[in-house]
Amino acid sequence: MDSQAIATHPEQEQAEHEHSPYLRHHFANLEQQKETSTFGMWLFLLTEIMFFGGLFTAYLIYRNWYYPAFVAGSHQLSIGLGAFNTAVLICSSFTMAMGVHAAEMRWRKPLVGWLLATLFLGCVFLGVKAIEYHEKWEKHHVPGLNFSAEGFTKLDPHYPEDKPLPLDMAEKTQVYFSLYFAMTGMHALHMVIGVSLLIILVVRAWGGAYTQGHMTTVENFGLYWHFVDIVWIFLFPLLYLISRHQ
Repeated sequence: MDSQAIATHPEQEQAEHEHSPYLRHHFANLEQQKETSTFGMWLFLLTEIMFFGGLFTAYLIYRNWYYPAFVAGSHQLSIGLGAFNTAVLICSSFTMAMGVHAAEMRWRKPLVGWLLATLFLGCVFLGVKAIEYHEKWEKHHVPGLNFSAEGFTKLDPHYPEDKPLPLDMAEKTQVYFSLYFAMTGMHALHMVIGVSLLIILVVRAWGGAYTQGHMTTVENFGLYWHFVDIVWIFLFPLLYLISRHQ
């Protein structure tokens, strides 16, 4: 009798596994559902890599064409704020990884805590970026009607170089700031989306959604968050650090 129960036990587990409330009707089992969703996330991240790769390529091409203007433009960025935001995102990657670990261990309160920490750090990053954008507006470095190249054509307190740029090259700094706002703005948009999704994850995690054997959503969001952090790791040296000594 015991041997018969032992023999049928795996079949019962499989039946319960296949009829999990988290299993969608178009998947055979949870393993197939997890593999499919993870594969879909990696495909999405691949398209994101191609998108940001185009921005990076445009930046490198224009930097080669208008090198003095890009050097002058990079001097207008605060290395301190950029480095602080880099540290913030690195810490947020750690808290997100710990959140995934808490979901794996089925720890509800630690999961909520780590997600809240990630949410807080994401908001700190966006706050610092808003301060930087406001500073660019005050200095008339926002491309368009607000832009002014006067600070680059004469000695100015906002421009630390000893040699001002010729007028034609100073006007090309608008290209630098156009790419700066395009690249950091698109990255900030991804951060806003991530923060919004984190709020949803926190609410659902508080109700125990990801600590009952189904954590694929947390894992996939972790991949997204780490990708956004890695993009900033490339943006920071390209926009803030290169050629600052010249």
